[in-house]
Amino acid sequence: MTEYTDFHAPEGLRTRGTVLVVPGRGETRATYTRLGRRLAADAYRVRVVGAPDLDADGLSGALTRFGDRLAAAAEDAAGDEDGFVRPLALVGADTGAAAVAALLGRKGAPSAVLPDAVVLAGIPGTAAGPVGDWEDELDVRTACPAHRGTLTGDTGIRRGALDEAVPEALLSAAYGSDIGVPVLLLTGDADPLADREALAHTAKSLPRARLSVVRDAHHDVLNDMQHRSVAAEVVTFLETVRNELVPVVTVDSSAW
Repeated sequence: MTEYTDFHAPEGLRTRGTVLVVPGRGETRATYTRLGRRLAADAYRVRVVGAPDLDADGLSGALTRFGDRLAAAAEDAAGDEDGFVRPLALVGADTGAAAVAALLGRKGAPSAVLPDAVVLAGIPGTAAGPVGDWEDELDVRTACPAHRGTLTGDTGIRRGALDEAVPEALLSAAYGSDIGVPVLLLTGDADPLADREALAHTAKSLPRARLSVVRDAHHDVLNDMQHRSVAAEVVTFLETVRNELVPVVTVDSSAW
């Protein structure tokens, strides 16, 4: 069985970059089918990997294995002998986002996985409390009927995963990470698991970071009701990275 789920740019269009998507707690690769298709439609090569296996008693080793997996996924995504198409972006959700941040903040990350940009979505806070039963977990995750149906119908989903404690060492490493590439932080203002103060502090501490707050979005900020606008924000970020962080579109005047 394949380790990845792939989405390719439309035939005839030049691939604009490579995106590796890392799911979070309880999620499967199928969780990000809608996002993968949408980014691919804008000519990005998208590969969804499995959620990281994070061992609270052996975080260093877990991050090393995770880094090796990402490096292999990136190299294997190459369409020809010249390698994968850059810019390479890592998009992580929940603990996937925390693992990406923690990995890039440590020395010795595999050179093949060093990205040109990072999107960190829905990083949980340290004080997140219990979630409850499946219906409660769905309410925490999303208000989107389509996404709720996707989660409920996916037999690979680990229900109750959001009740699993996130290793404190992982969150400390993620929030304190010194990521040396442009970062887009995404959070929903209706996410009960988020720590907005910690996110704001992290955004201010990084040299090239943007914190985007999605109105009325829940924990699954990449897949909630606002998924079109969120995907557009991600594409705009990637296009800005391609343009050396110079915005492609600026507002000269506006009445709203």
